[in-house]
Amino acid sequence: MKRILIAEDNRDFASVLRLALEAEGYAVCLAENGREAIALQRRAAAEVLITDLVMPESDGFEAIDAFRKEFPATKLIVVSGTSRLDAGRYLEVAKLVGADATFRKPFKVEDLLRTLRTL
Repeated sequence: MKRILIAEDNRDFASVLRLALEAEGYAVCLAENGREAIALQRRAAAEVLITDLVMPESDGFEAIDAFRKEFPATKLIVVSGTSRLDAGRYLEVAKLVGADATFRKPFKVEDLLRTLRTL
């Protein structure tokens, strides 16, 4: 069973995503920001990190950087729906700094599941 770590400050979104992934047989752990995701990964490694980009305290870019340095085998999926800057630009930058896949919120869970199967 693949372990997935979700770093997302929107608890409702994280809970819905968790339920959908667990229904597909994934083991899911939640973090509220990048710093918490890094700490959880150090304790019990996940094969995939799904991270939002804009979060309080420690954002998704910090998580991407840390995961690429400490856990290079972990697959990174970045999701964003930010309105502070164009989400598309944020996602382009995320790809440049190491994301394996990106999704703009809202997205279809089926698309995420398809991507998880191919990573």
